[in-house]
Amino acid sequence: MSRHTFFITGANSGLGFAIAQAALEAGHRVIGAVRSEAARTRLAERLPEVVTVLCDVTQFEGVAGIVDRADSDHGPFDILINNAGYGYEGVIEESPLEEMRRQFDVNVFGAVAVAKALLPRFRERRRGFIVNVTSMGGMITMPGIAYYCGSKFALQGISEVMRAEMAPFGVHVTALCPGSFRTDWAGRSMVRSSRVIADYDAQFDPIRAARMEKSGKQVGDPAKLAQAVLALVDADAPPPQLLVGSDALRLVRERYKHMEREIDEWEGLTLSTDG
Repeated sequence: MSRHTFFITGANSGLGFAIAQAALEAGHRVIGAVRSEAARTRLAERLPEVVTVLCDVTQFEGVAGIVDRADSDHGPFDILINNAGYGYEGVIEESPLEEMRRQFDVNVFGAVAVAKALLPRFRERRRGFIVNVTSMGGMITMPGIAYYCGSKFALQGISEVMRAEMAPFGVHVTALCPGSFRTDWAGRSMVRSSRVIADYDAQFDPIRAARMEKSGKQVGDPAKLAQAVLALVDADAPPPQLLVGSDALRLVRERYKHMEREIDEWEGLTLSTDG
């Protein structure tokens, strides 16, 4: 395994922390980006070997400068783990547009801002690997997390285009699509809308209750995901997207089988529009 220098956003918790820890244990260097001094202190206490950098990915105008300085001072980076993000849960009708904007600012615009800061360096060096952490929610949908799925679908599509654009320069891009893992995503980190419309009670209340009850008991092990990421970044021919977790595999396969049946069923109408 080659020795890498990782730049990991959202490195203080969840999957970002698990990847940082595994990378250090494997002998790699890790620069961990966090958005607050409190998070920086916690990360330094838990993983003192990590070089910590303050970077709020939603402060778009400052991201490039922070990443450039970190790369110059602690790099050169060859692996970006674009992990910073959070989940928002709420029925669309009950969820303010401001919450959608915030969701996209972090999960999409923030991720792209960090990637864009490193693209010139990776292109000039003719090497590098960008792992954009999306979700199985970037390939399937579930009621109650429309803003989250929308943001991850967006990042999924951007990652595929970024992969094509960077391939001539020897730079890899993979969208990492986790299923349900034992992190705080569905617990304290989840932002939830208030319930106000009774018509949605029967459909959505059981979904919210089940998601909260399952938090911390998911089948996915963050430490094993981290090991999968280490294998991914050393692959000679990495995939455009990598599903991680048995639930992600099952649900995405079911979705694509359904899509194929749907396409076949409506093929006649689809083709009828050609002139």
